[in-house]
Amino acid sequence: MKNFFIIIITSLFLVNCNNSNPMMNQWSDKSAEFGGVPAFDKMNPEQVKEAMLAGMELSLKDIDKIANNLDTPTFENTIEEMERSGKLLNDVYSYYGILSSNMSSPEFRKIQGELAPKLSEYSSLISQNEKLFKRISSIYEASLTTPLENDKQRVLDLTYKSFAMSGAALDADKKQRYADINLELSKLYNDFSNNVLHDEENYVTYLDKSQLDGLSEGFIKSANNIAKDKGFENKYAITNTRSSMDPFLTYSTNREIREVVWKNYYSRGDNGDEFDNNKIIAEILKLRKERVGLLGHDNYAQWRLQDRMAKTPENAMSLMEAVWPAAIARVDEEVADMQKVADETSSVKITIEPWDYRFYSEKVRKIKYDLDSDEVKQYLQLDKLTEAMFYVAGELFNFKFIALEKGRVPVFHEDVNVWEVKDKKSDEHIGLWYLDPYARQGKRSGAWATTYRSHTTLDGKTNVLASNNSNFVKPAPGEALLVSWDDATTFFHEFGHALHFFSSNVKYPTLNGGVRDYTEFQSQLLERWLSTDRVINQFLVHNDTGEPMPKELVNKIKKASTFNQGFGTTEYLASAIMDMKFHLADPKNIDVDKFERETLADLKMPSELPMRHRTPHFGHVFSGEGYATAYYGYMWADVLTADASEAFAEAPGGFYDKDVAKKLVDYLFSPRNSIDPAEAYRLFRGRDAKIEALMRDRGFPVIGE
Repeated sequence: MKNFFIIIITSLFLVNCNNSNPMMNQWSDKSAEFGGVPAFDKMNPEQVKEAMLAGMELSLKDIDKIANNLDTPTFENTIEEMERSGKLLNDVYSYYGILSSNMSSPEFRKIQGELAPKLSEYSSLISQNEKLFKRISSIYEASLTTPLENDKQRVLDLTYKSFAMSGAALDADKKQRYADINLELSKLYNDFSNNVLHDEENYVTYLDKSQLDGLSEGFIKSANNIAKDKGFENKYAITNTRSSMDPFLTYSTNREIREVVWKNYYSRGDNGDEFDNNKIIAEILKLRKERVGLLGHDNYAQWRLQDRMAKTPENAMSLMEAVWPAAIARVDEEVADMQKVADETSSVKITIEPWDYRFYSEKVRKIKYDLDSDEVKQYLQLDKLTEAMFYVAGELFNFKFIALEKGRVPVFHEDVNVWEVKDKKSDEHIGLWYLDPYARQGKRSGAWATTYRSHTTLDGKTNVLASNNSNFVKPAPGEALLVSWDDATTFFHEFGHALHFFSSNVKYPTLNGGVRDYTEFQSQLLERWLSTDRVINQFLVHNDTGEPMPKELVNKIKKASTFNQGFGTTEYLASAIMDMKFHLADPKNIDVDKFERETLADLKMPSELPMRHRTPHFGHVFSGEGYATAYYGYMWADVLTADASEAFAEAPGGFYDKDVAKKLVDYLFSPRNSIDPAEAYRLFRGRDAKIEALMRDRGFPVIGE
């Protein structure tokens, strides 16, 4: 996504750049193959640092040129010039992002700590440039009486709002304090992230052969392989990541070790040592409130949500509070079912604890639906799932994916593979898709999608370079990677983001951005195609026999589609509500750990499960500001998702109906942020989304039905 606060450069630098540093050679080149690609094979942290510093310095000169233009401010000589800028530093930032998220090291973390405050200072110098904001304001005020063309007006509105929300209209003293706060926050965000990464890398549980009961053969081989890589030949490593923790808690019969693994995972950033994040969070909350107070807002949530679909924290809370009672009521039912199984099968009397939930939930699933998750995994091979995603992309978006041979395009790790994306009908080149599937040392946890270059037509059409990143436990050599249904769903989800990138049909880079409680909608919607008959019948084939998934198993999966929704909804909502509550509270003298406990108690949070992201490792919210007071957005987007899914279900062609698919692409994917999200959805559906669809989707009671 383009961000002119970070990325601006002059064309002169292309001539004068230091060619001895490959990181300062611009790789975006329309004359090169694939429009130029990142030199990931030449990355060096020190050289990336040098390129970032040089890029920032020259960017500020470029901003001064725009700000000091003596001509009357116009969209073309101000806004378009800001949109046009930034090509080189944008390229360099791709390396910085990879080193931060995919290939971190102690050397780079030191550099990251040095660059974080410099990036903050740099952004403040742009967002608080009085001459620049005066030009933007002049154009914006004129547009109130004489609006521009739709896409230009949208860019102008977003630009003006972004500057205003960043303190551009403040007086000199307040601007300085605003910039100082941003500087302090940048350091805290970096420290928070590094502390979580430390705990993920250093809390590893090693097992011996006597402690493997219940675990699948594939998981055991992977765990042994990881232990060997860490220097323990005859051990089995359970790493402190969700992809390792989740299957272990689901299948291990060793309750004591389940407790250890669970506590390691959910105490990341909360171990009372030098890597503890509680004080950092308290300081972040104080600084955020002070900063938005300079702009006249009562709290951070009020400031943040003004440009989101929800508009106000009250609207966001209203949605979450409408779903919460049904979610925790379902948890009570799920726990009762699990306790019954535990009473009947355990040799000792136990009460269901959080480290038991996944284990006994799986047993209940087998009893209620005769559905064995491990049996389902035999039909979920990552390679076949990738083919399935390509099939869906072809049917809905007319995309085709062509694997590139190793070495044709530089990659940052040998596990990364690259595909060329083309239009099926015209054979037109659209872009490249990079896949980095496996967990490893230095890679942040979770799954995400990103772009190295986005589509625009401002100065000729550019292609898209997009990436999907996962943290699957790498299988032993020669073994297929089998994943859970939940992991397969996440795989489709993140690919939905990539399709959103590839579908872009906007002129201006800023319009490739998005509204946080809307951009998750497109990816959540794509999850639905995993369970379509076409995908199941063609791509979910048995790992050993190659036979398609039996009808009986398919029926069991569909019948159990709302199983464990109490757990899934509650663990998510607890995190989303906590995010909002923290930012609505007075942070003065706040005790983060106590606030979390007391808030969950007030919510009557079931004791048998945790928040999906406990506060001390809630990176969405405290390693930056992308999801701060916006984690609710997944549920806001899921209301749209459930409603849009019903549009497909009601169509003659079902989920592959060509007419509905065309509206999907035309109104929900291609426009990106060039249309107000609420209006875009109405163009697709003919009306606003209804929460009743979400309740039906999760199997919760719907009033009046």
